[in-house]
Amino acid sequence: MFADASNFVKPVDNTFLFIVVICVFFLVLITTLMITFVIKYSSKKNKKAENIEGNVPLEITWTLIPLGLVMVMFYFGWTGYKQMTDVPQNAMVVNVYARMWSWSYKYADGFKTDTLFCPVNKPVKVLLNSEDVDHSFFVPAFRVKKDVIPGRVNTAWFLPTRIGSYDVYCAEYCGLMHSYMYSKVVVLTENQYNDWLIKTKQIVNNVADSSSNSKTNL
Repeated sequence: MFADASNFVKPVDNTFLFIVVICVFFLVLITTLMITFVIKYSSKKNKKAENIEGNVPLEITWTLIPLGLVMVMFYFGWTGYKQMTDVPQNAMVVNVYARMWSWSYKYADGFKTDTLFCPVNKPVKVLLNSEDVDHSFFVPAFRVKKDVIPGRVNTAWFLPTRIGSYDVYCAEYCGLMHSYMYSKVVVLTENQYNDWLIKTKQIVNNVADSSSNSKTNL
């Protein structure tokens, strides 16, 4: 869960853990106080009910503390959101196409693949396009998720920091085969990526030449 596969892992996980710790703390505190008060102020020990007057300092305290905690959560969320929308100028641009029920990736050179290949430590900007219904581009290991909407190009980016293969899911129910709509992001070293790029271009060019020759012969 905590492997640093992209630049967004630590900010997202730290925010999540902060919120979880706060929630667990108050869960334990409130539950403990509730049980204590149930026992302490049981009707067996307190036959006659007494009216309790308000306590202004206490009310101010339990208003300001939650407000402060919520503002801290908002700060973490906002800074993380700003980081996710601030795309580096030198990012590699890839067009992502979603359809029922598959993904495809179009690179700057014009060719397409069904797996997203990218070099490590190189920012990648994905332009998200839907060819039919609503989808959602979700790479759990990168902590990246963005809706893919018909008629609109949404943008996301990430900086892969660890070599490996990572799952891509559709996180928006898009039909009967929704659960089968997944792909991969393969992160390579720069040399490996350049070799892959050269070989893929050669394959695409060979296919194009073969197609052109076939049409000519016809």
